[in-house]
Amino acid sequence: MLPRLIADEGAETARRFLEFFGATIRNRNTRVAYATACFQFFDWCEARGLTSLHAIEPLHVAAYLETHAGAVPTVKQHLAAVRMLFDWLVIGQVISANPAHSVRGPRHVVARGKTPVLSSSQARQLLDSISLTQRDGSADVAGLRDRALIAIMIFSFARVSAAASMRVEDYYPDGKRWAFRLREKGGRQHVVPAHHSAEEYVDAYLDAANIREERRGPLFRTIGPRGQLTLNPLARADVLRMVKRRADAAGLPISTCCHTFRATGITAYMANGGTLENAQAIAAHASPRTTKLYDRSSDAITLDEVERIHI
Repeated sequence: MLPRLIADEGAETARRFLEFFGATIRNRNTRVAYATACFQFFDWCEARGLTSLHAIEPLHVAAYLETHAGAVPTVKQHLAAVRMLFDWLVIGQVISANPAHSVRGPRHVVARGKTPVLSSSQARQLLDSISLTQRDGSADVAGLRDRALIAIMIFSFARVSAAASMRVEDYYPDGKRWAFRLREKGGRQHVVPAHHSAEEYVDAYLDAANIREERRGPLFRTIGPRGQLTLNPLARADVLRMVKRRADAAGLPISTCCHTFRATGITAYMANGGTLENAQAIAAHASPRTTKLYDRSSDAITLDEVERIHI
């Protein structure tokens, strides 16, 4: 259902509004986030008696941001969504000016990432805790699948969406070693050499699942009611539930999530002498500042350092 302020402008404005989300935003998650932001903004406007799209002014946009209950990053995202939508409506000659163009968002500087990170020993504890055999001694395909997926996220710094959407053909020989092909944001393809542990775990999973020849099929699949692999790929929500379940069984913090493994891999890499430049390349980050947020190797302040304060 369209916001009333959009629907009241007629069919052409409604079409333009829907085109903004369907034609200009390719990433599904971004599309959902921006749609949520715009709908909330128009709901806010209607609740305050604004009866026309043309009546919205910069002060209204600024007041919306000022009263927004979300965290600073969320507020900035909402401003970006509203500003881009109005730009699109201006280009389509629906309105004459963008009321969000001159509105400044809140300042937000992040010097330290907040993603939960596991220590190297905790990551090993999680991987080793996953059962790989069933009671009858046969291979536990679900366990082998989960271990392989977590290993790719740790050792390749892969985003959960990129890892979960891999096809069987995205694990392939590259010279004497194997590599992972990851599809990142914006449709970019990113190739990472397979760490020997990740290679071992993926091989074990493929052998047990017997899907090596299904090159175009999804690599990580759901499990049917009888314990067999289906043809359906794991969704991000499926992966998160799996991670929470595995972390709980291994006695790890409840805060452990899919993004934890990306930060864990980068932190372990940097703690062992890796360079920021190479970590950025492996993670496919556009900026080294983003990669640095995931490096938590220097976070810990020891008691010895604190005791240096002599007063």
